[in-house]
Amino acid sequence: MLDQLTKEKTITAKTIAESMTYSQYREMVNELFAEGKTTGENQSEAYLEYTRIAIQRMNRWDKVAKVSPEMVDLVKKLPPQIWLVLTEAWCGDAGQTIPYMNKLAELNSSIQLRLILRDENPEIMDAHLTNGARSIPKLIALSPGLTKEYFSWGPKPQFLIDKQKAFRENPQGKTSKEFAQEVHLWYARDKNQTLEQELKTCFLNAFEL
Repeated sequence: MLDQLTKEKTITAKTIAESMTYSQYREMVNELFAEGKTTGENQSEAYLEYTRIAIQRMNRWDKVAKVSPEMVDLVKKLPPQIWLVLTEAWCGDAGQTIPYMNKLAELNSSIQLRLILRDENPEIMDAHLTNGARSIPKLIALSPGLTKEYFSWGPKPQFLIDKQKAFRENPQGKTSKEFAQEVHLWYARDKNQTLEQELKTCFLNAFEL
């Protein structure tokens, strides 16, 4: 556990007040897409397609994501906290994982899940880089008074981080599209089990439960 959320005090009460709930985020993304838009500056056809697919995945996981009984018990014991997530509508990993985070937050009324857009909050993103990159989604668990950062997670399960690193070093003849298809097939088969285990470790390391 970090003793203090200094990090240039990038996350403030104003940050939380101006953030979105999960339902507000979903509504915003859907409205933008209906207008042929997405979040961020890149409004290309490719990013609109990424957004369409992310919406489909969020719709699916909202319906079918399951939390294990053990995780249910653990989350209900967690102390009050704010889960602040940096994301963008077009992010494939966000579409796969944020719905499960929402399922967890719904189990404990003392947990506030709030979402902000990465590109609108560069200072916060730059204080929570992954290997020097602005990778999303990034979940940051904070005390209610914003005086402590309990833990952070993201942008994807460690298995996929390692897999992506290996692909970049040696694609072995695979295209980026083929690699992305492999990643999302893994998400579908894994059914959030790896994410659950990694978040469970975060909880147990951050709190005495």
